[in-house]
Amino acid sequence: MVDNLNPGSPRDGRDGYKSAAPRRQRDHEVRPVIEREIPLGQQVDRVLSPTVHAWLDGELPEAAARKGKASRDVEFWRNLSGQMERTRRMRTPDYVEAQIMAALPHHVPAIITPWYQREFVITPAAAVTMTAAVVALTALVTVALLSP
Repeated sequence: MVDNLNPGSPRDGRDGYKSAAPRRQRDHEVRPVIEREIPLGQQVDRVLSPTVHAWLDGELPEAAARKGKASRDVEFWRNLSGQMERTRRMRTPDYVEAQIMAALPHHVPAIITPWYQREFVITPAAAVTMTAAVVALTALVTVALLSP
């Protein structure tokens, strides 16, 4: 398998090539990215047996779930459960809590500009709605004033 996807580049070390640039300059130069595919080795079709599912749901005792090939799965889930219990019992150290509380602001945030100095923005739909409301209100007032 060949890992070098950029053969013949000056950085591949072949043909006794030595860079004349100082070491610090070589460390900061942009190097080509080497990409390679690494198989994860996981089986996609592996599923838990129904007995392990029943044990996890509390329907079977552990001894019944440990029979056959399922003992490895039961051991995994027991270890995972133990790790989760230890994590639940952990407490954040007092100095971390003090650092978090010290980082919070001690005053109420203030508005940068007062409401009457802010920019007034209106959408086209709101403008049409307001115009229709003003026309309707004007018509109602006109009818109310002109009727005997």
